[in-house]
This record gives sequence, structure tokens and C-alpha cells, in this order.
Amino acid sequence: MPDSPLPREELRATIEARRDLGPEYEAALTDAFLDRIEAAIAQRVKAEADSRLPDKQHTAWAEEQERKRSLGMALGSLGIALPLTGAASATGGIPALVVVWIGIVAVNFAYALGRRRR
Repeated sequence: MPDSPLPREELRATIEARRDLGPEYEAALTDAFLDRIEAAIAQRVKAEADSRLPDKQHTAWAEEQERKRSLGMALGSLGIALPLTGAASATGGIPALVVVWIGIVAVNFAYALGRRRR
């Protein structure tokens, strides 16, 4: 963003307006001038920040975060599946084992569908 001559031109215009309008308008003119300066500074800061921050939806950073979430989901499923499988087979036999694994598959399927929608 090229530097605009805003502060100098605006200051000159404000001083001229004060001369024309008189000292009773000095506070209003000063406030208006400072508001324009603040807006120009905010615009420059935003432009600089936007130029430095990546678009998180299309970057390697976002892909890496998604990969970590997927790995966490897979490891969490396995971590829960092993003890549930042991408990289900020891207490309820094959029907309980089938229910446990259907639940695990359903959770992972729902997670995969949610990822596809993003």
C-alpha cells in the first residue's frame, strides 16, 4: 500500500478550516482530523497484518492441523477399541463385541463425513 500524503494535506485543510470558521470549531475540527488519522493508521495496520497472515483454509498449516486431528481420531479410536473389545468379549460375548465395533465404526464414519463437508 503506497503511503498517501493524508496527514499533511488533512492537517493543512484542518488549519485552513479553523482559520475560516474560527476557534469555536477547533475541537470539532481536531476530533475529525484525529478520526481520519486513526482510520488511516488502522487501514495500514490491517493491510500489513493481512499481508503477513496466511489464508488458513488454503495453506500447508491448515492441512497439517487436519492431519493431526485425523491421527488423533484414529489413535483415540484404537485406544478406546482395545479395552472395550476386551470388556465386551469377556462379559457379553460376540453380540456385545459386534455392538462395540459398530459404535466405533459409526463414530469414525461420522467424523469422516464431517471432514468431507468442510
